[in-house]
Amino acid sequence: MSDQWHAVALSRALGRKPKRAFFAGLPVVLFRDGQGKAAALHDRCPHRFAALSDGRTRNGEVECPYHGWRFGADGRCTAIPGLVGSLPHFRTRRFAVTEAEGAIFLSEGAPEKAPYVHCLQGQHVIVRHVTSSTRSTLIDTAENILDATHTHFTHKGLLRGLSAKRYMVAVEVTGGPGWVEARYTGEDRAQGVISKLLEGERVKTVGRYRHPGIAELEYWGPKGMVLATTFHLRQTDAHTVEGIGWLIGPKQGGLGYIKALAFRPMFRIALEQDRRVLSTALENARHAPVAKPVIGPLDFLREDIARIQAGEVPLAAATPRRFQIEL
Repeated sequence: MSDQWHAVALSRALGRKPKRAFFAGLPVVLFRDGQGKAAALHDRCPHRFAALSDGRTRNGEVECPYHGWRFGADGRCTAIPGLVGSLPHFRTRRFAVTEAEGAIFLSEGAPEKAPYVHCLQGQHVIVRHVTSSTRSTLIDTAENILDATHTHFTHKGLLRGLSAKRYMVAVEVTGGPGWVEARYTGEDRAQGVISKLLEGERVKTVGRYRHPGIAELEYWGPKGMVLATTFHLRQTDAHTVEGIGWLIGPKQGGLGYIKALAFRPMFRIALEQDRRVLSTALENARHAPVAKPVIGPLDFLREDIARIQAGEVPLAAATPRRFQIEL
């Protein structure tokens, strides 16, 4: 995990004031240095452990709200107000930072490559951002995003369920080191408001999980990809998963911008529906007796996601799997 980039905040959310985020089990303060670049330090002043994010940014440095100690982007203490004489060599931990596609990414190490953001990265597409916070676990949240069968119930009418009609769908599960995906073919048109307004005829749907916590959905029509969503997820504490999401679509002249006006608010409705059911499931799991969730015959990606999280190669890498389902 130390050599991976993790999305922790939207770039537009970081302005003149410092901002707190949680990463690698630690509170982190984000701020902009004198050149406007994002910087990230452990959000704990080494003096009396006050939160640096409660302070302010001053000349590209973050200032502690307790005694005014200031720290630069490299984590070095640069000022102790009231001190006469030499400045001691105090530091706080720093994190590697980069920005890409409207988001701030952190790493505990020094990744050699730029962060992977989404499947249409660098292309001329329309992109909208969303953020989420859910009481759940990373594996439950990722699997929920990639699970096709719950949409008939949790998102009835929005993604599927406007009609009782179901399609015989072929599912192919493949994978490799650090990724696994399920491809669905045979559903000509999903019966939901989002699909009817934004998508049209459907050739295939792809749901993919990537290390270290990226869940992607792709919707393909006869002329190529028509919609895609990519969520970068991270477990910020034992019961909370935060996400940075990209909603992506082709420009289609001016039509793509019109579709984008509807896509984000509709997607936010779906996010809230998922948030409620995941939160309820987490709370319900706390009641006796203690049990592990059942892995059903349609949970195509669950075990492989767990293997990837454990640093193992998914089973689908060696043995692709094929299924037939009604969807």
